[in-house]
Amino acid sequence: MKSSAQKKVATTQRFTEIQDIIDSVVILTGGQACMLIEVKPSNFALLSLEDQQVLLVSYAALLNSLSFPIQIIIINRKIDISFYLSLLENAEASAKNQMLSQRIKMYRDFVSDLITKNTVLDKKFYVAISFSFLEKGAEGVSAYKDKNEFAKNAKNLLLSKANSVTAGLNRLGLSSKIMENKELINLYYEIYNHDSHDAASAMMPYVKNK
Repeated sequence: MKSSAQKKVATTQRFTEIQDIIDSVVILTGGQACMLIEVKPSNFALLSLEDQQVLLVSYAALLNSLSFPIQIIIINRKIDISFYLSLLENAEASAKNQMLSQRIKMYRDFVSDLITKNTVLDKKFYVAISFSFLEKGAEGVSAYKDKNEFAKNAKNLLLSKANSVTAGLNRLGLSSKIMENKELINLYYEIYNHDSHDAASAMMPYVKNK
């Protein structure tokens, strides 16, 4: 008879459709797999109008150049800055002169008022690239029965796709990297256990199909 812990793991795997993570490849049910690219954003609003237009044209060119589907995922997470406010309060109390203390207080009041009226969010951006065993034809059907062989075949194709995406992002001036096992595990843990991380939420992904 299965223990309650084993039953919980099995239930979670069915819910998430994640079977395993091997060498940066997320193995999914039904002969599917994916690879995630983390993208460091730029501040679009600070660019000149001309630079914004150039970036939009380049972004459209990148999407049109791809011969495979991608998902663009944005994850928002509330940031708790109460510790930062405590540091400011301590700095205010230990300031060596009254003028400095007053300035720190003004800044602390400004930050406190800002977070009261607005939610401070940490935004993370990812590109998901998918793989199906059907892409490898008869060879893929055969490898599908062996998880490690399936992961190896999936990685070969996913890496080729990921390199195309990262090269395109590079041309846009965006830094990106393929996520490794530990990073993927932490990401999925935070998404599916968001109650312990102060409201991590995944926005509806943008899907680009070719």
